[in-house]
Amino acid sequence: MKYNTYTKKSTLVSEIGLGTWQLGKHSGWKSMSEKQAIDLVRSSVELGVNFFDTAPNYGLGTSEIRLGKALHSFDRSKIVINTKFGHSVSGKTNYNSNYIRESVEGSLKRLQTDYIDSVIMHSPPSEYLDGNKNPHYEVLEDLMEEGKINAYGASLDTYKDMKLFMDTTNAKVIEAFFNILHQDTASAFALAQKKEVGIIAKIPLDSGWLSGKYNAASTFSGIRSRWSKMDITNRSDLIQKVKRIIDRENPLAQSALSFCLAHDAVSTVIPGNTSIDQLKSNLESVDQPMPKELVKKLEDFYQNEVKPLHLPW
Repeated sequence: MKYNTYTKKSTLVSEIGLGTWQLGKHSGWKSMSEKQAIDLVRSSVELGVNFFDTAPNYGLGTSEIRLGKALHSFDRSKIVINTKFGHSVSGKTNYNSNYIRESVEGSLKRLQTDYIDSVIMHSPPSEYLDGNKNPHYEVLEDLMEEGKINAYGASLDTYKDMKLFMDTTNAKVIEAFFNILHQDTASAFALAQKKEVGIIAKIPLDSGWLSGKYNAASTFSGIRSRWSKMDITNRSDLIQKVKRIIDRENPLAQSALSFCLAHDAVSTVIPGNTSIDQLKSNLESVDQPMPKELVKKLEDFYQNEVKPLHLPW
């Protein structure tokens, strides 16, 4: 495992982290039993993973609870936990500044920890990102002074939002929507490095498309039912083109993760694993660095063929 800088107060973080939406009970995705969830987290640590991304609404609090139970026996100083604010433990959204403290206190209890390495606003509406117009950041600064959090930030999907956020706040973490088919946020990476903002690459496998398991005939339920027939056709065509560009022996998913890790601004990438075998396969991407020439080809492909399509999430 390789480790990168995250924030000044945290230990170095594993290049591959663990997204933990799936750990929660009735998460709406691939829910696990508590034993399965705890076993996955502990196996992750044993394999070198030390970065974990969670949120109060994942499994309505049960993701944080199970993560806390799983990590309780490990040296806390060597573990980095990122959780969120904005989507509450009840499943409802609440971005009010006067709710931040309550949300953080709840996460601290569920995670069984005295501090959280980073707390980020969970995909907030753009109007909350301007630090000159919102009181949220005073509250977060107070929580830092009290030692309850070490850093704060936001989960964002566009260059425009990332730039506004970094220009007007002292945030040091951004969870950016970034993968081969969604590269808009990469335009803000240089600014993030300049301001020493750690980047978490979220949705690195494009909700499963970059794992290679979907095609034009695939059907979807749950949250993935958001894709229209045209969306599915477009993505299927793009995946075939990506495969031809990559033309590598290692699996598509590993190449997709290697692409994210080829960007120096990225501290860690958080694919959602539902099994130990899947986790081990993802970890192999660390040992398969992507050549700069291939990274450039995929960047050109995005600019010329993907960006004009305005793919929805």
